[in-house]
Amino acid sequence: MKRIGLLLILVAIGLWFTAPQAPAPLIYRPGVGWIYVRPGTKETWRRDRAKDQLEVAKDAFQARQYKLALRAALRTVETWPLSDYAPEAQYLVGRCYEALRRYEKAFNAYQKLIDKYPKFPRYDEVIKRQFEIACRFLAGQRFRLWGLFPLYRSMNKTAEMYVKVIANAPQSPIAPLAQLCIGIAREKQKDYMLAAHAYEKLIEKYPNNKLYAAEGMFREAMAWYKQSLAAEYDQSAAQKAIDRFNDFTIMFPDDVRVEKARQIVLQLRTEQARGAFEIARFYEKRRKWVAARIYYNEVLVKAPDSEYAKRARERLAALQSKLQSSSQPPSQKTAQK
Repeated sequence: MKRIGLLLILVAIGLWFTAPQAPAPLIYRPGVGWIYVRPGTKETWRRDRAKDQLEVAKDAFQARQYKLALRAALRTVETWPLSDYAPEAQYLVGRCYEALRRYEKAFNAYQKLIDKYPKFPRYDEVIKRQFEIACRFLAGQRFRLWGLFPLYRSMNKTAEMYVKVIANAPQSPIAPLAQLCIGIAREKQKDYMLAAHAYEKLIEKYPNNKLYAAEGMFREAMAWYKQSLAAEYDQSAAQKAIDRFNDFTIMFPDDVRVEKARQIVLQLRTEQARGAFEIARFYEKRRKWVAARIYYNEVLVKAPDSEYAKRARERLAALQSKLQSSSQPPSQKTAQK
């Protein structure tokens, strides 16, 4: 048995060395991945000069052969990174990824173009393309797992894309829109505090733009309002919402959202009055007349026209005799007895 096993091994080794060698059909290309090359064929798209390689990429892109264009463009950048043709090739890499619906890779390709070739003549177009890609993800485009499988949405990664857009062109017309979209992304994430801060930054960065200032202020107020409702009731967030809505109504009195802002302020103040009323009742039940009076009066300040204010006035009237009694010296109380 041992001799038979040894013989089989020797036969296998012999076949390995005598078999005709054929090129592997799968070849890995950096930035492209595994590609199929038919055995016995040559990759005729490869060129020996950067200019010629870029022309292959351009022609393939025009013919909508995006995978071939991508290979040729990537080879131009990787083989001749310092040539005059590298920036155009890197731009074409981004365009190919867009055409192939590999949007995150396209965004990163454009970022590489900006980082390595900041004097690229179509810089503004590249920024616009990055912004549009970020908007795709804001609208629900899925990020790919391992760059391959569309799997998950991420408002955090989307917000980071907008941050890069702003950093790339802080003075461009797209920058305030990107800042606004950061806030929207945070709201979709249900992180209302981060959303409020993003909208606040929009106002701080572009105070002279009435459109963005109004939009940012209203959205910031709404974010604080949502934050106040996120927990059982966040008093500090509610007060920030009230202050911001009041600022909005004063600074933009003609805005169509002023009435909505006033209604929300009324709702928030009523809720604050309810909270103060409940605290006052708590102290009253424990015969803490002074503390109860303080909180009943706070009800009148917060929402003087509310139902809670009406009830607070009734309780204050009922407390008068108790307050007078508690304020008398002990000798007078003994004498009265």
